[in-house]
Amino acid sequence: MAWRRGGRFEGRRLEIEWARLPYERWLRWGLGLFGAGVLFLFLPDRLLHLWVTWEWFRDLGYESILWTQWQARAALFGIGWGAALLFLGLNAFLAARAAGRSPRLWLGLAAAVGFLFGLALQGEWERVLLALNAESFGVRDPLFGLDVGWYVFRWPLWTSLQETAQWGLVPLAALFPLVLPVPRRWRWAHLSVLAALFFLLMAVGYRFDAYRLLYAERPVAFGAGYAEVHARLPVLNLLSGLMVLLAAGMLLNLRLRRPALLALGFGVWLALAFLGLEVYPGLIQALVVRPNELARESPYIAHSIAFTRGAYGLERFHEQVFSPREAPTPEEIRANAEILEGIRLWDYRPLLQTLQQLQSIRPYYVFVDVDVDRYRIDGTYRQVMLSVRELDLDALPPQARTWVNRHLVFTHGYGAVVVPVRAFTPEGLPVFLLKDIPPAGAIPLTRPQIYFGERTVDFALVNTAVPEFDYPRGEENVTTTYQGRTGVRLGGLARRALFALYFGDPNLILSGALTAESRILFWRDIRTRLRTLAPFLRFDPDPYAVILDGRIVWVADAYTWTDRYPYSQPHGDLNYIRNSVKAVIDAYDGTVTFYVVEDEPLIRAWRRIFPALWRDFSEMPEGLKAHLRYPEGLFRIQADVLRTYHVQDPRTFYNKEDVWAIPTEIFGSEPQPMEPYYVLTRVDPEGPVEFALIFPFTPSGRQNMIAWMAARSDPGRYGEVILYRLTKERLIFGPQQIEARIDQEPAISAQLTLWSQRGSQVIRGNLLVIPIGEAFLYVEPLYLLAEQGQIPELKQVIVATEQRVAMAPTLEQALAQAIGGAEVLGPSGPSAPPGGDVAALIREAYAHYQRAQEAIRRGDWAAYGAEIEALGRVLEALRQAAGGP
Repeated sequence: MAWRRGGRFEGRRLEIEWARLPYERWLRWGLGLFGAGVLFLFLPDRLLHLWVTWEWFRDLGYESILWTQWQARAALFGIGWGAALLFLGLNAFLAARAAGRSPRLWLGLAAAVGFLFGLALQGEWERVLLALNAESFGVRDPLFGLDVGWYVFRWPLWTSLQETAQWGLVPLAALFPLVLPVPRRWRWAHLSVLAALFFLLMAVGYRFDAYRLLYAERPVAFGAGYAEVHARLPVLNLLSGLMVLLAAGMLLNLRLRRPALLALGFGVWLALAFLGLEVYPGLIQALVVRPNELARESPYIAHSIAFTRGAYGLERFHEQVFSPREAPTPEEIRANAEILEGIRLWDYRPLLQTLQQLQSIRPYYVFVDVDVDRYRIDGTYRQVMLSVRELDLDALPPQARTWVNRHLVFTHGYGAVVVPVRAFTPEGLPVFLLKDIPPAGAIPLTRPQIYFGERTVDFALVNTAVPEFDYPRGEENVTTTYQGRTGVRLGGLARRALFALYFGDPNLILSGALTAESRILFWRDIRTRLRTLAPFLRFDPDPYAVILDGRIVWVADAYTWTDRYPYSQPHGDLNYIRNSVKAVIDAYDGTVTFYVVEDEPLIRAWRRIFPALWRDFSEMPEGLKAHLRYPEGLFRIQADVLRTYHVQDPRTFYNKEDVWAIPTEIFGSEPQPMEPYYVLTRVDPEGPVEFALIFPFTPSGRQNMIAWMAARSDPGRYGEVILYRLTKERLIFGPQQIEARIDQEPAISAQLTLWSQRGSQVIRGNLLVIPIGEAFLYVEPLYLLAEQGQIPELKQVIVATEQRVAMAPTLEQALAQAIGGAEVLGPSGPSAPPGGDVAALIREAYAHYQRAQEAIRRGDWAAYGAEIEALGRVLEALRQAAGGP
């Protein structure tokens, strides 16, 4: 009995001494500091952010969206923390008991580590919700026969959990029996069980590695090929089975205790992993595939072609053959006057600079971008360019950049300008359909204030005791009061203090201009607004403005996407994309509406997850549908993928016989890749004129045109894409060749040289390739920027066919020269001064007279005749304006 009492005494003394070891003391301090850091550093800031975010979502009416996210995050955090605590805590408890130590400290350590696992898992809320709401794609992969939905929705989650358990939980659990002084026999048993679990997880991992073969990067085509299917896949299956055997061996060895058997198993595993995954596939590739590569790889090339085309929507393109003539006929020109009326002579880059000089009105207004759209004006369907006048607070005079001015007075931009794509004055300046402050013109704009836009970064305080600046009028300023539906209420001192703390701005407490009814507008940048509401969508980088029922709204194209579509060639970080959603933001009150425009598996899953976020396309106003555009971002991706994947024959694909290229054009004076462009054209030669996005292709390594694609945007046929393959029977000039012909035309090159010598900068705008009838017409505007000037002026228009190149002051004159000298168009409607302005007509007549004299001096009699005819038309307009007989 004394010995037993002595044993207990000695054991207790040893336990006390062990508790005094320095590293245990450090562990206690570490856990304490960790908890204090979470409570006093992380938690308050996080809670404040959550409160502000809740107020913002609730203000927009989307609090259920945030609540769903929070519920998912909280549940996943609890599951992750609980699972990690249970697993690590069990191992800590067993190890501590085996070592005869108190498990409390080690359970605390397990809880702290589990907390980190919970944080990591709550960050996977999107992946988890998608897995729980998985949809079928209706397409099965050819290797495993699984629906694509398995790879897109469920497999990423299972892979993440498997890797976390294998490389996180199990190794951490193994530290407890290694650190604590447990008996040797017990340590062997504990580590053996953990090793068995590790090998089972590795078996699952090798099975998941087999699925990764569908995403193999290969020179021939993307996805699993012959070597992957016939060499790597069998080896991965063997390795998976071997891991199961090793796991069983670790458990059996608890009784057998023969390390040599386990060492043999490890050796077999390492040898099989190296020889089977590195050497064997290389031998198969060199000895079996390479001597007869096309025959071996053809089935897998076909898989890559089919799945890539499906992932990017290329299989929905309508393909036709187009055999153009060398030039349109005068009859075709006259029959397509509506198309020519919509040819965009204004390049958005020089136009943006011109608008900034002519229409900013005040230095604190800025035009951020120019958008191409179409409107029905006075019964005529017209293509226009629109830009919104936003507020740039940094452009305020330094003495005016006070806190009151930045947040209470200067709260919004004002109005927009609309320019016909083709019209310009005799001075080379744009003709305005909507301009000035207040806005005046052919398009009604009754709510011109812009509180939410592309440049609105600072928060704004509205409904305060300080009137808001609305717009300048002479020596006075007109003021206004915000009447929008949105805006988070500032409320009393407590709420103001919280907002002051969040924005780091004590003036939100100290300002006497704020009342209980004041509101704060924040996250006003439309991109930030959209990403906050729907972080799982990808948004087109170019949102555009639309004037709808007297208001300005922003339209942003949103994409559902994934990088897990089997056999699909990646484009950047994705290999599947759909333009499933149109997001609409009201520029006045910032309300956001998401319209689902395409039904596909990913958006169906998100609709189940957040049912309150979406509206059906049928609910979109008809007026807004008339302004939808096929998104340029998606069009660019599809065009880039189409360069290779327009080929559907594996042999042709393998030989790279028919790879296309993005043509180049000259902007300014430098070559650059050509951009897609919106035009009014006939996508179907027998159909109506419609708004479309078009783009030409050239063969790789050559400059002739080989194809062109057009995406429809008008209601009824929105989203249809037609690919026109050009005949290969003769060479058809591409954009680079037309640019070269322009440079080689003596009269044009001499004129460009002359302008440059006089100190002016010549800016060459977009080269547009326009299908007219059974031929192509090439049009390029020229702008002049004076040496010390700020306003580019549209001075000349170049028109080319495969037969001729002509340059003239107007499109009509250039057409008359390029199509053979005959008059093919009547007077230009857009460039004629509106309302029969006699003074403007006189200026235009004088400009035509001067151009006619210049044509005589250079001996260009065709241009002289065209100018005299144009002068006659203007004189006729003058006669009518004067009421003559």
